[in-house]
Amino acid sequence: MEIIKKVIGLTKKYPRPVVALGMFDGVHLGHAAVIRHAIDIAKKISGTAIVFTFSNHPLTVIAPDDAPLMIGSKNLRREIFSELGVEVLIEIQFTKEFSRKSPEEFLELLQEKIAPAYVVTGPNYTFGRFGRGNGRMLLREAENFGFKAEVCQTFTVERKIVSSTRIRALIAAGELSSANQLLGRNFIYAGEVVNGDKRGRKIGFPTANLEIGDHRAMLPNGAYIVRVKVREKFFNGIANIGDNPTFKVAKRRLEVFIDNFSGDIYGEEIFVSFIDKLRDEKIFSSVEDLKAQLNEDLRVMRNATAY
Repeated sequence: MEIIKKVIGLTKKYPRPVVALGMFDGVHLGHAAVIRHAIDIAKKISGTAIVFTFSNHPLTVIAPDDAPLMIGSKNLRREIFSELGVEVLIEIQFTKEFSRKSPEEFLELLQEKIAPAYVVTGPNYTFGRFGRGNGRMLLREAENFGFKAEVCQTFTVERKIVSSTRIRALIAAGELSSANQLLGRNFIYAGEVVNGDKRGRKIGFPTANLEIGDHRAMLPNGAYIVRVKVREKFFNGIANIGDNPTFKVAKRRLEVFIDNFSGDIYGEEIFVSFIDKLRDEKIFSSVEDLKAQLNEDLRVMRNATAY
């Protein structure tokens, strides 16, 4: 998948572009349906499947205090796009200047820089200043800007609408199974491994430590069974979310014990896929009690992931 960070002169490079528009935070089942529909159209017309999105959420510029917690990282989103079959990702920064574009100016941008054959969106997609552009306008004006438009229907699971807002709420409430169902995959937290206090190593449970960004959605504190992607390989593991109350560590973080793995991965990005919750966060009276609990967690995890 080719990644483009500026929309400059693309009209001659890609045949018959089919462009899926959206923020696609989390790339949940509804988002995937929109993208797959664009890919299907591209295949039928021998075109190019393109996603046009922003590297930052528009609300971080328009109304920072209202900006939602992001469900996934930029690199995770890129990886899912590629797995879906997107050929080109146009991922530009949303700026104050861009926020001043009218809906008509945004459609002109698409026409002049990409010249799409089709534009595909979800039912709630808005564009242009103050979000005045919507699906109805897109369908009405598409022909005037040289393309065909399709607005996908609302995606539901068990008669409930799938949305990023709903998934964020489920994650915050610790409803992991329900969140995973709407995502169509396990909730994944991707981040760079940072230096920790190395206490785990001293008791036989070395961990990869990830900071939990204030702008990221995250599950409640506790221990979880996880699947970890490291350097394109997958390992089972145990993740602990919390502030490590036994040792009175103030900053909330994600600590991951990666089973059957050894190596220096400081500074590398890993992908932690949450499968199930083991237990709530605990305060232990001694290091021996903590070690005993970790061994029990490891036993439960290995039994759960055995096949």
